Amino acid sequence: MPKWLKFLIAIALLPVCAGAAMALWHVLRVTGGADTAWIPFLGGVACWCVIFFLLPRPMWIYVFGHELTHALWTWAFGGSVKRMKVSSSGGHVVINKTNFLITLAPYFFPLYAVMVIAGFALGNLIWDWRPFLIYFDLLLGAAYAFHVTLTFHTLQTRQTDITSQGYLFSAVVIFLGNVAVLLFGIPLLTQKAGLLDAAGWLCQSTSQVFLWVHNLF
Repeated sequence: MPKWLKFLIAIALLPVCAGAAMALWHVLRVTGGADTAWIPFLGGVACWCVIFFLLPRPMWIYVFGHELTHALWTWAFGGSVKRMKVSSSGGHVVINKTNFLITLAPYFFPLYAVMVIAGFALGNLIWDWRPFLIYFDLLLGAAYAFHVTLTFHTLQTRQTDITSQGYLFSAVVIFLGNVAVLLFGIPLLTQKAGLLDAAGWLCQSTSQVFLWVHNLF
C-alpha cells in the first residue's frame, strides 16, 4: 500500500481516534472507584518510574521484547521468522512476511504486561492465586509502565518501523492500538464495567465525532 494512501486513511481515522479517546475517558470515570485494583496498579507504575528515572534503563530487555513482538505477530499472520538479533543498542528480526500491524505491533502491544496476565491466569487456574491479586495488579502496573516509558523513549529517535509506514499513519495506528488495550483491559482489571459496555461507548463516541464533523460541512 503506497504511503499517500496510508496518509489518507490516517486522516479518515482521526475521528475514530477522538471517539476512542472519549470512550477511554468514560471507562476511566466508570472504573475510577475500583481502589483495590487501581491503588496497587498505580503503585507498580510508580515503582517502575523510579527505576526508569533513577537507574540504568534495561534496554536489552526492552529490545528483546520489541523484536519478539515482531516475531509473534509474524507467526500470528502465518509467516515465519528466520533470524533474530538483540543487543542493548538495537536489534532486528528477519521475517518472510510483513504488514503494518507486524511492523508497528511493538509500539502498541505491551508484551510483558500480556505475559504477566497470562502467567497469573495460568497460575490461578492451577493453584488459585486470588489471594495474591494485589501483587498481580502491582506487577501489571510496572509492566505496563515499562512498555509506555521505554516505547516513548525509543520513539525519540528515528525508527525505520515508523518511517516505512509514514508518520501520521503510524501515529494513528499506535494511538488506536494503545487505546484499544486500555479500553478493553481496564474493565477486565477493575471488574467495574463489561467489554460490551466499552465497545458500546466506543461506537457511541465515534458516531458523535463523525456527526460533529458532518455538521461542520
